[in-house]
Amino acid sequence: MKKKSIMEIITSNRFLQILLSILLGFLVGALFLVIMGVSVGDAYGKLISSVSSVKGFSYVVVYATAYIMTGLSVAFSFKTGVFNIGAEGQFIMGSMGAAVVGILLKDLPKPVLIPLCFLAAMLAGALWGSLVGLLKTRWGINEVLAMIMSNWIAFYLSNFIAGIPAIHHEGNAEATRTISENARTLFGADFRSKLNLAPTANWGIFVALAVMIVVWYIIEKTTLGYELKAVGANRNAAEYGGIGVNKSILTALAISGALAGLGGALQVMGMGGRISIFTGQEGFGFAGIVVALIGCSNPFGVLAAGLFYGALIYGGSKLTLVGAPTQLTSVIIGTVVFFIAISVIFERFGGGLRSRKNIAGRKEAEAKIASEKAGPDGNKEGPHGSENGKEDETT
Repeated sequence: MKKKSIMEIITSNRFLQILLSILLGFLVGALFLVIMGVSVGDAYGKLISSVSSVKGFSYVVVYATAYIMTGLSVAFSFKTGVFNIGAEGQFIMGSMGAAVVGILLKDLPKPVLIPLCFLAAMLAGALWGSLVGLLKTRWGINEVLAMIMSNWIAFYLSNFIAGIPAIHHEGNAEATRTISENARTLFGADFRSKLNLAPTANWGIFVALAVMIVVWYIIEKTTLGYELKAVGANRNAAEYGGIGVNKSILTALAISGALAGLGGALQVMGMGGRISIFTGQEGFGFAGIVVALIGCSNPFGVLAAGLFYGALIYGGSKLTLVGAPTQLTSVIIGTVVFFIAISVIFERFGGGLRSRKNIAGRKEAEAKIASEKAGPDGNKEGPHGSENGKEDETT
């Protein structure tokens, strides 16, 4: 058995491609630091030390929770071959849905109010995703364009709702009222203090973990998951096999929207407490695309990628302490995504390389078999040593 070359190993292993992309991202970041005259050791040392303590890692988990949810949302839609660039709008609608319920129904007990906020967020996200799915399946409107427009509609609709007197902050703050304490998912103050956790540490990560397992089960163990993957692999073949392609796309976008909406709920209920009236989108949905790419659209990979992304975002906020710009993390993330995106070139190159080797191997094997069948004089031997199967006569 011939040994594989390094290029063949890399091009045939997606995990190695992701790892190499991350290493190249940090290498490019180091190059920028050198150009700016900032110590690479100090910058990366601060990045690592800021997330390695108990409190620092708790911040990472808090930051990562929303990214994991939007990453799962995008990854789920990828399985159907739909590029869910609308996770941002679904996230916005989900967070506003949870906030409205948490404000208007503030007197409900915690065991009732929290599930209601989750449900409202998921319904709002699912509805927003389904609208785009309906436009695509009913009228053939390009889903990417529809999602980009829906993101801005969701953004301005959220700002409008935040300005309604019953929702708007009582003071001068350009934000909604703070949701009821019964709608918050924060750990108890004593528990946070005892373990030296972040002030916003909450149990939203456990919700994200549960959702991750459910998503994996749906994709890998259910008929629905099989149908969605079949549609994503080949829509024409799936339709020929009796699978409703339009129904699958609509279902995938509804579930994907519900996941992003739940991510919005976990963000406002665990970290924000209220929603500000912004002049620009926060980017949680777009970050979900990055997380899904780094995680290879695998639910467990999305978990690791979400934590990695959260660590970069939180650790990057501490880089100013050593004179490095916080934008360094954007450089690293952008480089990682760039190399992941172009890794398909190496996969194709590796596929062509393996194909050429296979052809050469087959030709070599055929030549060897032909030479073994040939006699001493180059003629083919019969079953008894001669061309016609008769034994050679001696004189």
